[in-house]
Amino acid sequence: MNWRTGILAIALAAAGTSVHARTVYRCVRDGSVSLATAPEPGSRCEPKTLDDAAANLPNLWGALGTFKGTLYQREQEGKLVFGTRNLPGSTPVQQFTVATPASSPAHPGVGTVGKPQLGVYRSEFAGAARKTGLDEAWLRAIAHAESGFAAGAISPKGAKGVMQLMPEVAGDYGVQDPFSPRQSILAGAEYLKSLYDAYHGDRLLASAAYNAGPGAVAQYGGVPPYAETRDYVAKVDALYARYREAMGLRPRSIALIPAN
Repeated sequence: MNWRTGILAIALAAAGTSVHARTVYRCVRDGSVSLATAPEPGSRCEPKTLDDAAANLPNLWGALGTFKGTLYQREQEGKLVFGTRNLPGSTPVQQFTVATPASSPAHPGVGTVGKPQLGVYRSEFAGAARKTGLDEAWLRAIAHAESGFAAGAISPKGAKGVMQLMPEVAGDYGVQDPFSPRQSILAGAEYLKSLYDAYHGDRLLASAAYNAGPGAVAQYGGVPPYAETRDYVAKVDALYARYREAMGLRPRSIALIPAN
């Protein structure tokens, strides 16, 4: 299936409606994205009006790579609704596969390998690590490589803040001010945790996906061959070892599985 028509075409066809001049809702819950023909209860949903879905459908899924899922139908407020999340009262309609292009190019981090900076944003990093269960040394290594802890950093690709979040990611994680260290660090940690879980604790792939997007990792079956990404993961690996040592922990590589 062409990604441009994607699940919208499936849903609207199943509903017996035209793909012209329709609205689909991009809904986010717990960091996961779904699409539906009506707002999902319990999710943060944004309407997307599409004049011609076949010609100009935006990348509603984000950088998710190849997404395999199920289209469900349910009754909501007396109407038949279609969506990709299995909500109470839903019944499956059909399986689908949507291939998302690697539309989020890699952005080289603006931070350089140097001495660990443990005194920067102590409570923010400790709190984010505690909430997500991530190794704080790894979280700090990512921030160091991304921005050098500069709250006002902006990359040429449009990534912003301490964790250099792209606008779509920042929106998905409820960031109101991308230059707020607290918001950026927590959202960056939550996004990194979702990647860490998706790659079953493989920090190398999670770091590569944080830089280039999961779509690129899926496309190449591993770390993408972008110079920016190869340099980035090497930088994070070096910084991770330095932060582990500075925190009195034994050395560890981001390529190692399992986790902490």
